[in-house]
Parts: sequence; structure tokens; C-alpha cells
Amino acid sequence: MDIDFEKMNGLVPAIIQDSKTRKVLMLGFMNKEAYEKTIKTGKVTFWSRSRKCLWTKGETSGNFLNLVNMKADCDNDTLLIQAEPMGPTCHKGTDTCWGESNDYNPVLFFSELQDFINKRHEEMPEGSYTTSLFRKGTSRIAQKVGEEALETVIEAVSGSNEKLIYEAGDMLYHLIVLLADKGLRIEDVAAELLKRHNPDWDKDRRLAKYNGTYKRK
Repeated sequence: MDIDFEKMNGLVPAIIQDSKTRKVLMLGFMNKEAYEKTIKTGKVTFWSRSRKCLWTKGETSGNFLNLVNMKADCDNDTLLIQAEPMGPTCHKGTDTCWGESNDYNPVLFFSELQDFINKRHEEMPEGSYTTSLFRKGTSRIAQKVGEEALETVIEAVSGSNEKLIYEAGDMLYHLIVLLADKGLRIEDVAAELLKRHNPDWDKDRRLAKYNGTYKRK
């Protein structure tokens, strides 16, 4: 990357984001030396404007920021750094410098799982259950979704919450496989639900459009 260190007298802002939770952890500043050391060591390093020296986050506390990814903005004068925090980021002991919790929202895993299943679809590795589903075709995958949905219903009616969650997991996994098989993603389903959450969403008109009976006014 060709970073413009001259615009701010040798420094550029560096926004630190948790690579997994996507939470913004802190804002620091880097000069060219800090930037190069970060790349070389894999530990996020800044330039301290108060002490006038380099400092690697975590060098005294052990709460390092392990570099995952780094990119510059459109003007090449601001860095977005995705990192894996090894503990609280703020010197006051909080997860972020804004006092926010940096807990991982498990819902984000749906996108990760979709990416994983899509990769299976592309590579089709031997010995993979997901690969075997893709090879059996759309009809069999759809049948599995139905089977898992039925098992989920049974557990909801007469089983335990633990078994319900287990079967719901199976159902959602097979649904994501089905979506991948059709060239779709779980985010497409989320986008559909987001539309329905709009107070102006008209269910009857939407159904009529799908059924071919809707006439534009």
C-alpha cells in the first residue's frame, strides 16, 4: 500500500476493528516506522504522540492486537486494521476505548457458515457430508430440509429445549446448503425479512406479484 504519511506531518489515523466481532476497538496513530513494524511483527504498533516514541499495544499488559488484515481508505491517509485482541483493548480495562462490550454475536456466524458451505460447493472435497449433499442434488437437499424441519417441530411440541436447539441447528444448516445449491445466501433471506419489517410492507400485494395476479396501478 502507498500510504500518504505527509498529509498529517508523518502520521495517519489507524482505526482498530476486531476481525471477528467487527467492533471498533480503538483509534491510534501510525507513522511509517510503526506501520512497517506492524507488518513485520504481526503486532499492531503505534506512534505515541505524547511520549514521542513507538509503542506496541500490549507490550506491558500482554493485551496484544494480533494483525489480521490492513487496508487504506480511498485517500490513502487512514488505515482500517482488523485485529485479534488478546484481552481488553483500553488501558482502563474495558474491551473497547468507548467502554463497550466486545462480545461476539453468534448470529454473525451464519455468514461464516455460508462462506464455508459455498467453498465446499466450489471445491467438492472428498469425505465431506456437505459435498455428498450437493452431489445428491436439489431435490434431496430440499427433502433433508423438510425432514429436519419436521424433527424440529416434534422437539418443540414434545421434546426438550436442548433437543429443539439441536434440531433447529440441523434444519438451518441444511437450509443454507439448499440456498447455496440455488446460488443464494442466508443474507438474501435476512434481506427479505428486513423488507417485511417495514411498516409499509404489503403482504397481499407481494403475494399477488409472486402469483402473477398483481396489476400495477
